[in-house]
Amino acid sequence: MVAEEIIKLREEIPEGISLVAVSKFHPASMIREAYDVGQRLFGESRVQELLEKIPLLPEDIEWHFIGHLQTNKVRQLIGKVALIESVDSEKLLALIDSESRKAGVVTNVLMQVHVAAEETKFGFLPEELMSYFKDKRFENLTNTHICGVMGMASNTSDMSRVRADFAEIRRIFREISEDNSLGLRGFDRVSMGMSHDWRIAVEEGSTSVRIGSLIFGEREY
Repeated sequence: MVAEEIIKLREEIPEGISLVAVSKFHPASMIREAYDVGQRLFGESRVQELLEKIPLLPEDIEWHFIGHLQTNKVRQLIGKVALIESVDSEKLLALIDSESRKAGVVTNVLMQVHVAAEETKFGFLPEELMSYFKDKRFENLTNTHICGVMGMASNTSDMSRVRADFAEIRRIFREISEDNSLGLRGFDRVSMGMSHDWRIAVEEGSTSVRIGSLIFGEREY
């Protein structure tokens, strides 16, 4: 079933848009099924679970960390993932940069922007993120590359609200990326859209969708 769903999704997702298969809470054997039909990007949200899976699976998998990253877990993650999608504070970003410098690696990240109605979701408020870039505070980074933004829509059945949230994330990205005074390079990713709303996210300008339950079924706890 996993292989079939991956193939079906690939046919539906427009060319040029990345599919991150969200494999959190699912065993390495299911990830291998997706891998065997060509899937290489996988998303995990718990550091310990990710570290347990890495040695069980092929080395050419590109792991994305997509969950809330606790500061005390940063060191364990550095050098293990292709992208941290969920940088939700300057404190976390500074720590990622510091640990990356110590490890002698450059870590790719996305800035998580909070536009959803729920207070439980993490991320920079739009005005906070804009201030960060306008003040060029990213110039303090030495071993971290900000590749773009990530965000989630409100958890609602109102698809007009979901669309508006995605449009706002894309607007924020566009305002930053089109500001030539910032001198940003490689700031070109917008990660938004999950199993239930990825089509709307793509219509609103997502470059990467994070899909779990459509591929793997409901979580195995």
